[in-house]
Amino acid sequence: MGSLSIWHWMIVIVVVLLLFGRNKISDLMGDVAGGIKAFKRGMAEDDTKAAPGVPKADPKTIDHQAQTTPADMKARADS
Repeated sequence: MGSLSIWHWMIVIVVVLLLFGRNKISDLMGDVAGGIKAFKRGMAEDDTKAAPGVPKADPKTIDHQAQTTPADMKARADS
């Protein structure tokens, strides 16, 4: 009972076709394909914007400061 047989899938497909119709499903798949193409086109435009002639910003780093020891703190307090 955990898995669905081929007859279960056939009934599901028939119900989906009756509810949505063939034209709506094909329109939906066309919209999905158009969205994927637009996404790929957008990704390609991002690659062209990062052309080699364009200077890139330097990455931000954290400045490293030396740790102070108790002996250093005592020497500073004495001076």
